[in-house]
Amino acid sequence: MSESSTKPYLIRALHEWCTDNGYTPHIVVTVDQNTVVPPAHIHDGQITLNVGWLATNGLVLGNDYIEFQARFGGITEHIFVPVAAVSAIYARETGAGMGFEIEPSLPYPGGEFVAEAENPPVTPASAAGPAPDNEPPPDNGTKRPQLKIIK
Repeated sequence: MSESSTKPYLIRALHEWCTDNGYTPHIVVTVDQNTVVPPAHIHDGQITLNVGWLATNGLVLGNDYIEFQARFGGITEHIFVPVAAVSAIYARETGAGMGFEIEPSLPYPGGEFVAEAENPPVTPASAAGPAPDNEPPPDNGTKRPQLKIIK
């Protein structure tokens, strides 16, 4: 039996340290085909995510995967990050933290995510959107609420 990695334990420990000291823990993730994050927030193949308790819903800092829900631009997104893709965790306020080696990640063992109809998770492969020859989805008569500025 092989020894387990220290990486997820160190991530959890630094997350707890940040929280105990009133800091905001952030992780830096190298996005790969097994990472589910909003594509608009990926820069140079990486994304920085606030993993504080106030910014997340249902945060799970597991040994193999980090999962939670967060709002991006007012839209709730399901975030899935393989621990192998995490390159750092740090406190936003001080920059104190730790960097890690990036390792090849494995796909989510549970198969595909079950997403809300309006907000399916987006992987880097699907970030470009539907192929140009695809027709837009039919309008089922329901309209999303819109804000209007009244002067």
